[in-house]
Amino acid sequence: VQLQASGGGLVQAGGSLRLSCTASGRTFSSYHMGWFRQAPGKEREFVAAISWSGVKTYQSDSVQGRFAISRDNARNTVYLQMNSLKPEDTAVYYCAADPRGSTVGSTVVAYDYWGQGTEVTVSS
Repeated sequence: VQLQASGGGLVQAGGSLRLSCTASGRTFSSYHMGWFRQAPGKEREFVAAISWSGVKTYQSDSVQGRFAISRDNARNTVYLQMNSLKPEDTAVYYCAADPRGSTVGSTVVAYDYWGQGTEVTVSS
């Protein structure tokens, strides 16, 4: 599975961005998908995840109410809509895929495949 993330950029605080992650292969619809981020000098942290069906979604406390994850299985794509962005949201954002289809995870080790990352910078 190859994942290609896009949509990052520079935005002012309070603005919005939508990240996209497109997967290769025919089994995308069976994967749980997640978004993580890593700021300079910090560990990679969980942002949001979505079950293979799209029925269940999860967000970290730090983005709850501001970010939303969704997916389009027909397009092999998962999205992260980011609203009310803050300077502390500045990071490289990574999408990830869990092919095992069990519990939706919020840890790095729960995911087997990773995209290359897309950089988000929020200016104050």
